[in-house]
Amino acid sequence: MAFKKKFPYRAAVVACQGTCHDGQEQKCTYGCIGCGKCVESCKFDAIILGENGVAEVMEDKCIACGRCVRECPQQIIHIHECANFIVVKCSNKDKGKAAKDACAVSCIGCGICQKTCTAEAIHVVENCAVIDDSVCLSCGMCAVKCPRHAITDTRGILV
Repeated sequence: MAFKKKFPYRAAVVACQGTCHDGQEQKCTYGCIGCGKCVESCKFDAIILGENGVAEVMEDKCIACGRCVRECPQQIIHIHECANFIVVKCSNKDKGKAAKDACAVSCIGCGICQKTCTAEAIHVVENCAVIDDSVCLSCGMCAVKCPRHAITDTRGILV
């Protein structure tokens, strides 16, 4: 079943990159556990478990119904405005060193993104960056400045 989307539209995003999985154990207690509840709940086949066992949303199929958001036991899936290409792909609330030890790309709550954002769209809440889509300009400066690459560009342009 396909729906024609009119830009800007909304879609789900998983706030975890999955690098906390080392093949046997998951080091981050806040990340995706790969349980598949989001995959099972999606009537549009818009979510898969990727190569490292972490949920990935296929934006072109997602209609932002919110079923996956409600089903996720980790509460790391949220709906965002797709006109904003910049997303925080981390949910770790641990402080600096503990977050670094858990994942190679975890947010450590350093605040560089918050200081960089001229629109004041990003704030560190409970040691993790959070973007307000309604204010974000999608300039990507927070993603460029993030020392841990926890903030990403969904288009794949900013690396």
